[in-house]
Amino acid sequence: MIETIPLDIGIEEEYQIIDPETRELTSYVQQFLDHNRILGDRIKTEFMKSQVEVGTRICNNVDEAREDIRDLRAKMTEIADKEGLLLAAAGTHPFSHWQSQVISESERYIEFLDDMQQVVRSLLIFGTHVHIGFGPDPANRELMLTVMNQARYFLPHLLALSSSSPFWMGSNTGLKSYRSIVFESMPRTGLPMEFRSWDEYEKVIRLLAKVGALGQGVTEMADATRIWWDIRPHPRYSTLEFRVCDSATTLDEVICIAALFQAIVAKLLKLYENNLTWRIYRRDLIKENKWRAVRYGVSGKLINFDKEAEITFGEAIEQLLTFVDDVVDDLCSREAVEYARTIVRDGSSADRQIRTYQQAVSDGAETHEALIAVVDQLVRETRGSKE
Repeated sequence: MIETIPLDIGIEEEYQIIDPETRELTSYVQQFLDHNRILGDRIKTEFMKSQVEVGTRICNNVDEAREDIRDLRAKMTEIADKEGLLLAAAGTHPFSHWQSQVISESERYIEFLDDMQQVVRSLLIFGTHVHIGFGPDPANRELMLTVMNQARYFLPHLLALSSSSPFWMGSNTGLKSYRSIVFESMPRTGLPMEFRSWDEYEKVIRLLAKVGALGQGVTEMADATRIWWDIRPHPRYSTLEFRVCDSATTLDEVICIAALFQAIVAKLLKLYENNLTWRIYRRDLIKENKWRAVRYGVSGKLINFDKEAEITFGEAIEQLLTFVDDVVDDLCSREAVEYARTIVRDGSSADRQIRTYQQAVSDGAETHEALIAVVDQLVRETRGSKE
């Protein structure tokens, strides 16, 4: 493995802040920010006051990431309990409406709202972002883009594993990741194009900045945070950031997803060391697999482009696990990545939510009561409760 690339891990999670009586989203992010003596800068506000973001430290391996996420979730739950609130991790809230949300009061968000208008007002969604470290050496930038071009192929696989947003404003959408649909109403989202060099990438970003597409006063690469692609070189952190996933509901799901992203990067770098490469597929083909992940999650089929045939999602995951098999022991992440088989077998968070909803309706619950049962399940799973 290329020694100058640390492959350390950082994870950001966006949580829903929920009123325990109504189970609606509630605008109480300040209650969490007031406890920053506990979490410091690891807790951040988001565009809407019913959202809160936390981030891990830089973790050397998957085990450290697991402990950090477990600690963050425990501390955030403790704060929520003290404030009489609930927290849940999922890509969308089952029935809250974006029209009812209060926008955070900061110059950045006010300017953001003025620029994006109703597109951003409706952005009531929650994601999990995973950063894989490439280190500060500028020479590693070219490698980062090489990996990004190839890693795009695997994004639908990880999106399906994370899928946790089947409901939107009280409706069963029929999709497993409706968050993905909402998010792609924004510009500069979705799968990025292929970049042949860091210079080509910089030229694209600088052009967007020059014409004002990246916000007022943005002239430097480090300020170009309004590139929201599913995978991107982070403008400040020297990381390759994977942004495609819904907010993963359980701790095991978060760590499985982070471990798989790390393993994919490690394997692609190993191929590079041996003068080999993973095939770079056309963006439109990968988008077809992404749609299938959005629509069906882990219960659908993906396309094997080489064989020009459909395969079950379970087969696709087995191919992925085989692909990374020779790096996961060095990364000490075999158990974490193989949890993907459990998700395929038992379903993702979206599948569990739908089952809970359908069971409640079958038991005689009205639609809203059934959706409340879904919220309660998300809260329990986010806390780590098995009850």
